[in-house]
Amino acid sequence: MNPLLDFSGLPRFAEVRPEHVTPAVEQLLQHNREVVEKLLADKTAPTWENFVLPLDDANEQVSRAWGQVSHLNAVMNSPELREAYNSNLPGITQYYAELGQNPALYAKYKALRASPAFAQLSAARKKKIENELRDFRLSGAELPDDKKARFLQIQEEMSALCSRFSDNILDATNDYTVLIEDDTELTGIPADDLQAAAEAAQTAGKSGWLFTLKAPSYMPVMQYADNRALRERMYEAYSKRASEFGKPELDNTPLISQILKLRAEEAQLLGYTNYAELSLASKMANTPQQILEFLRQLAQQARPHAEKDLAELRDFARTQLVLADMQPWDTAYVSEKLREQRYAFSEQEVKQYFPEDAVLAGMFKVVQSIYGLSMKPASAPVWHETVKFFDMHDADNKLIGQFYVDLYARGSKRGGAWMDDAMTRRRVAPSIHVPSGIQTPVAYLNCNFAPPVGGKPALFTHDEVITLFHEFGHGLHHLLTEVEDMGVSGISGVEWDAVELPSQFMENFCWEWDVLGSMTRQVDSGNKLPRELFDKMLAAKNFQIGMQTLRQIEFSIFDMRAHSDFDAQGNKTVLQLLDEVRKEVAVLMPPAYNRFPNSFSHIFSGGYAAGYYSYKWAEVLSADAYSLFEEHGILNAEIGERFRKEVLAVGGSRDAMASFIAFRGREPSIDALLRHNGLIESKSVHR
Repeated sequence: MNPLLDFSGLPRFAEVRPEHVTPAVEQLLQHNREVVEKLLADKTAPTWENFVLPLDDANEQVSRAWGQVSHLNAVMNSPELREAYNSNLPGITQYYAELGQNPALYAKYKALRASPAFAQLSAARKKKIENELRDFRLSGAELPDDKKARFLQIQEEMSALCSRFSDNILDATNDYTVLIEDDTELTGIPADDLQAAAEAAQTAGKSGWLFTLKAPSYMPVMQYADNRALRERMYEAYSKRASEFGKPELDNTPLISQILKLRAEEAQLLGYTNYAELSLASKMANTPQQILEFLRQLAQQARPHAEKDLAELRDFARTQLVLADMQPWDTAYVSEKLREQRYAFSEQEVKQYFPEDAVLAGMFKVVQSIYGLSMKPASAPVWHETVKFFDMHDADNKLIGQFYVDLYARGSKRGGAWMDDAMTRRRVAPSIHVPSGIQTPVAYLNCNFAPPVGGKPALFTHDEVITLFHEFGHGLHHLLTEVEDMGVSGISGVEWDAVELPSQFMENFCWEWDVLGSMTRQVDSGNKLPRELFDKMLAAKNFQIGMQTLRQIEFSIFDMRAHSDFDAQGNKTVLQLLDEVRKEVAVLMPPAYNRFPNSFSHIFSGGYAAGYYSYKWAEVLSADAYSLFEEHGILNAEIGERFRKEVLAVGGSRDAMASFIAFRGREPSIDALLRHNGLIESKSVHR
């Protein structure tokens, strides 16, 4: 049996092959089209049971099968799998576009919304139907036939372009390596990072130290290498990825232009002035102007701090490191040296206290303390031997969720960190596999950390610990839902600019002594993190926060303007737009060859187009939500239960603002974020 067509339980990853993809997709799409025809042929009044449920059942199978293919394409990319993915992507895109534009399906949903039965539905089911009606409009269901055809064509072209954009970054990243054979060129780089580079060279059949543009290899060079020429060489290669400076077939420049043109056309077809307005139709924020005003106000708060940060860096570089002309490839290096001098610790020293097993145990302990949950290792078919799998049980030992953890970088895996859903909680017909009738939700947690070297466990920087907590926050949002209907269960249906609330909320625990004190173990001595070192870390928490904040605002304004007031058909280039944004908000300008947009996958191949601002938007929500824990005790189970009930459990079944107010008792305030970031005077908070 084709493993992609087995929906009885967990994915059979060990058995999935590229040749399974096309037969599975073709069979599922044919079956689903038959289901749609049958539903439309039924002349009885549409109800939840005779219309919505059968359609959800059919669509979930496509979603689960294609989700496995998409996941494998992201974490175990190969030429054969990429070909299978890309050749089936148009068919999948077309199917969903057909659904979204089907006037008869739209009419059925409208009839259900207008029927007396609608009033009897649960709040979650009402929200699902309202969302469906909105999504039909946003999918072009109300367009005339000729415009529908063009809309469908745009969707197919867009999905192909976004997939190529992502492939090009992966290939360009993998394409570049630096082999160093003289160890005198590597002074300053920590021993464990050198060992990883030596093992990489050995694997490649070479002697010396092999460095790549993957984050676990690239970042230590930029942060620690005394060899300025090596830093510049690596920075330049990283900055030019997927651009006209490399292989022509991997250049994302024309793809960016095409993507922006198609998005603008899509928005205009639907009656919006620009793509940003279309994007915001399903978000918390209302207009591009509202977001730009929010970002610029935040930039105004951060700018004096950023200017001070930069002046300190330049002064330190000149007086202490004899660098009169500090350049972008120097900033991470100079920053680390200044941090070490000012706070008397290095990130490398801290890293020794965060072995993987201690970090995972500590993270699970937080979740157990505030939500009463326990995580236990379990077995499941996996796609790589380093992947771990866990069961999540509640206080009554009832299984409520499961998740995979794939922590390490590799050549077949796209960069960054992300959470995705493998299976969604929903009510199904009781069976041998789901006797309760409630399908257990399953999540993927993916990171790109350095794997273990030298016989020791993997060691994480504190920033990587924060990243892991962030992704687990997304995972908890998916796993702890109590909603039983597809489309509004877990993260489904949550406004995109609120979806970062649970993830950024979890980051806060990484700065608490009551958490870190018990989740650390020095890899050699076994000692816990000393309180003195933690206090130094806390003192350095907002080190260069002004520059970091402006950098995020720069990306957010660029994204919003690229999708609102930028004319992709005009004479101005995307790089010229980015220069305009930088002149407005940035304090440190990169060299002219920097091609940041060409690897900005969040907006050109991810889900953040006209939505990158949501990181800062949701940071306001998460900081304010966390402040209630600060007031009552950061591991307070009562407040944890309230957060779980009012935010995590409801998923997308009600508006995010209503969920926030239900938890916090009021609308969000920006003050907690400004206080956390040291951008306003802080009141004393016990840690």
